[in-house]
Amino acid sequence: MTTAHDLAARFGPALDTRPETLHEAAQDFGHLVRAEPLGVLRPRSAAEIAALLEFAGPRGIPVSVRGGGHSMYGQGQAGGGIVLDLRALNRVGPVADGQVTVQAGALWREVLAATLPHGRTPPVLTDYLGAGVGGVLSAGGLGGAGHRHGLVADQVLELEVVTGAGEHRVCSPDRDPELFHCVLAGLGQCAVLVAVTLRLVPAPTRIRRYCLYYADLTRYLTDQRRLAEEQRFAYLEGQARPAGAQGWQYMIEAVAPHAGTYPPDDATLLDGLAHDPAAVETEDLEHGEFARRVDTDEEVLRATGEWHHPHPWLNLLLPQDSAESVVRAVLADPAFADLRDTGLVLLYPLLSDRLRAPLFRRPPGRVLYLLALLRTGEPGSPEKAAAMVAANRAAYELARAQGAVAYPVNALPMTDADWRDHYGSAWPALADAKRRHDPHLVLARGHGMRF
Repeated sequence: MTTAHDLAARFGPALDTRPETLHEAAQDFGHLVRAEPLGVLRPRSAAEIAALLEFAGPRGIPVSVRGGGHSMYGQGQAGGGIVLDLRALNRVGPVADGQVTVQAGALWREVLAATLPHGRTPPVLTDYLGAGVGGVLSAGGLGGAGHRHGLVADQVLELEVVTGAGEHRVCSPDRDPELFHCVLAGLGQCAVLVAVTLRLVPAPTRIRRYCLYYADLTRYLTDQRRLAEEQRFAYLEGQARPAGAQGWQYMIEAVAPHAGTYPPDDATLLDGLAHDPAAVETEDLEHGEFARRVDTDEEVLRATGEWHHPHPWLNLLLPQDSAESVVRAVLADPAFADLRDTGLVLLYPLLSDRLRAPLFRRPPGRVLYLLALLRTGEPGSPEKAAAMVAANRAAYELARAQGAVAYPVNALPMTDADWRDHYGSAWPALADAKRRHDPHLVLARGHGMRF
């Protein structure tokens, strides 16, 4: 059995074993589970990552990767192992020829800060730009431009990785495509992302943001589907918001780009929709200002301390046919009553044929909806946190019985059977890739997969 002393003898001061470091690495944004590692390594090159995996693999030492640290349920932790903290691998650029190369430890806000001065942006961004590049691409990455451009991961042109066997590789759709496709949306099972080359598109100068309100869920979902299929807007999301003592209202958030001189034609963009015309909200913003809008929310939550409270979040992808019934059932469930006070409910459409990463699982049908239940728990109350996780489990099983799948970045313990059901016909290919690229099965054990 490898001990902290053995690791220190091998890696010396490069391996951080200070108590405060281990304490930080033993938790994540979810603040629900903790697993203390033996040490934390902060690599500055692919060679350092390869050296660690060449050592850890044959000894069966778990290795996890940490960037922004926004896992919900220990996915980025490595109990009794080593956490690779990639934050020193954060170089972005240069920006040229409609693309940019970014190291995996960079945050998305750093990517945007580098590309906007060139008038460019990644086609799809997650709403929260404080997440790490590598973590988002390992999950797939969802955002408001997904109905047009697909996943954040679908914008990747090339990857630099180190496999679980310690092999330093470069891959793309044309160069080693098997490895390329098992890394993107592969939950870190086969390799550690070192750097990525991303496709860029012209960034609009300004955008007009519309908020359209609905009292009726059926009409809301119908209009969401219509807007996704017609591609009227560059960005399309939405929320369920509390209304009255028990009810809910629904808000479509849609964005149209413009140059300022010629603003969008509101009447044309909103024609034929069933929203309340008296409640329409519009505002004009710079593109970067809109993209960074969640940063202000983060500052407030950090100031109040809520950022460090438990976050038992649940993200589900619902098929069109059962989306309405699942949403109604979950929002009426007393176990989710706290959503009305301390939560946020995202509800917006995606088009299945735009989501191209082979390992990204989605429900049947062309149109699907993301239902994200973003809750905040009470600190120091493990019983209440456990009850919230149990509610996630019940909602997951209810939705899965109606064709839904999880977007697997959740506070949701998954069994072996759950994972096999999640991947379905893709499970044998993932298991084969895992055994070839991570033969000692040391990477990303925090997800709870067993091969």
